[in-house]
Amino acid sequence: MRKLLSMVGVLVVALVLFVGYTRAFGFNPSAVAPGLWVKGEEVTDRVTDWSFGASVKGLTAVETRQWFAPFIAHSVTTTRFHFKDQMYLASGYPAGIKIPDGRHWNRNVLADPHIRVRLGNKIYPVKLRYVEDGPKRQELLTAFGQMFFAPGFFLHVWQVEPDDEGRTK
Repeated sequence: MRKLLSMVGVLVVALVLFVGYTRAFGFNPSAVAPGLWVKGEEVTDRVTDWSFGASVKGLTAVETRQWFAPFIAHSVTTTRFHFKDQMYLASGYPAGIKIPDGRHWNRNVLADPHIRVRLGNKIYPVKLRYVEDGPKRQELLTAFGQMFFAPGFFLHVWQVEPDDEGRTK
């Protein structure tokens, strides 16, 4: 029993050290694996015109908060596209899977839409708004749908908006 408690103690200490390290130094997501906190230069200016983002190369990282433990970050890379000076994030689902069951980060955003987006090496605190079915969604899919088209595939779209409520890290 004493040996078991000792092993559990070591595991707890290792977990605390790992979380502390990743919080301090980041644990960025890759193209194929999620991460925790993203690192980069924090941009504090309010951004309403995202047209500059179209020229930023590289992956778009999205940092959300765990719906079940908001003190822990969850980050992924996803597709972004720009339309009429606005930026949109895309989340593809196989047909028949309802949002948010197909993507963990979508569940987190529905619980708390205040996120951080990394473009290049800059991080922007923003808020996401789901684009419902309707004329706006149809216009976006017409403009960019060919890029995402596949039979049996449904594209969920999130609009990036300024985070006027200013949630802290």
